[in-house]
Amino acid sequence: MKLGTGIGGWPGEVGAAAKRAEDNGYDYVTCGELSHDSMLTMTVAATSTEKVELQTGVTIAFPRSPMVLAMEAWDLQHLSKGRFSIGLGSQVKGHNERRFSVPWSAPAPRMKEYIRMMRAIWECWQQGTQAEFLGKHYTFTLMTPNFNPGRIDYPRPNISLAVVGGAMARVAGEVADGVMPHGGIMTDKYMREVLLPNVKIGLERSGRTWKDIEIAQSGYLVLGENDSDIEQNLDRMRTPLSFYGSTRTYHDVLRLHDLEDLGQKLHRLSLEGKWQEMREVITTDDLLKLTEVCTYDDYPRFIKEHREYASRTGFAMPTRTAEERERSQDIMEQLQAVETTGVPKGMEMTA
Repeated sequence: MKLGTGIGGWPGEVGAAAKRAEDNGYDYVTCGELSHDSMLTMTVAATSTEKVELQTGVTIAFPRSPMVLAMEAWDLQHLSKGRFSIGLGSQVKGHNERRFSVPWSAPAPRMKEYIRMMRAIWECWQQGTQAEFLGKHYTFTLMTPNFNPGRIDYPRPNISLAVVGGAMARVAGEVADGVMPHGGIMTDKYMREVLLPNVKIGLERSGRTWKDIEIAQSGYLVLGENDSDIEQNLDRMRTPLSFYGSTRTYHDVLRLHDLEDLGQKLHRLSLEGKWQEMREVITTDDLLKLTEVCTYDDYPRFIKEHREYASRTGFAMPTRTAEERERSQDIMEQLQAVETTGVPKGMEMTA
């Protein structure tokens, strides 16, 4: 099992965080793209580390052209000596139109073209193939020597895809190298009943199997030292749930757990700017419907028994004292020793 941790913040802070993660034995670092640019974050991380893998999680696709992002990723793969992979996300309609000022259309078919065009660009640079990609949304038919960076001595960057709905999960199965279930609002039930079956459909469409794709561990999972600690951390889940649960795009997750009314209530409060009230309307029963809980010590066993589909997971626990740091290191090593099948239960495929 590959083990990762998040980094982020101002560029001047990123290098030390990435180096610390590498020194602590993590296999990869990842970063989001909320208030800082993910590609710049990973550029700083690449220059501050030597071994740890670098993955954006996620880079917002549609405000950038596939050519712009392909060039950035190509440079980053060269800079990092083959350690970079990109996680793509579509963002929702409101943010594309009102924050990024880009037009919106059905995201799944557009994302499929986006990924295919990025690979066509990389193949042109690496193999010298013709610039010839003609899609409904994106076109690539021109590449002159002045604008061609040329070959690199590393494989093309892997592309993982952030998914929430079934359509995007099918695209991930069909064309992506990895699946990144939305960490902000996701449950194990939704993973198994909605996302993974649709990933399988996509794999079947492209003649691939589960061995051809990496899936990140997901689902609302609350870790803690003991029952009291878990209870406190469970309460902290109200904040991300109130934020993501207010977005109607994500209400399918709530609907599966008979919590659509909660989503509608959160959406109304968000329109009124009542952010604190949003948090308070989420009950403990609501949280328990959506989450699983586990102690730090039991996490390796939990992953092995309940996340058989996953090949990577995040992990963090308090490391304020020497004893805590030693214990954290021990749990990390146990997690890295976990072997999973990579195949969701009941969804076996034949090659």
